[in-house]
Amino acid sequence: MKSNFIKTEYKTLEAMIGLYCRDLHSTVKHDLCADCVELLNYAKARLDNCPYQEQKPTCVKCPIHCYKPATREKVRNVMRHAGPRMLKHHPLLAIRHLLHGRREAPPPRKG
Repeated sequence: MKSNFIKTEYKTLEAMIGLYCRDLHSTVKHDLCADCVELLNYAKARLDNCPYQEQKPTCVKCPIHCYKPATREKVRNVMRHAGPRMLKHHPLLAIRHLLHGRREAPPPRKG
């Protein structure tokens, strides 16, 4: 069973990718194009396998970059587009994400 923290991370990902897809791929609200569905599924899989889980910082502050370089760039583009729009469309998720971004990254895992 997923923690509330991970569930909120899922919702934030879904909201950001949804805004991006709607604005740039002209999809209808709550629908995603095939590329964005693939990106969301990939991001959720990475989140499921994150070694930090509850202590996870935002990806930009994480010492482990678990996304493939091309996918990481796609997610970066989504964040750049959706980030400024989140406060209007999803204010609670936006505020949580901003507060979460203030967290210090945990020390790199040894192994």
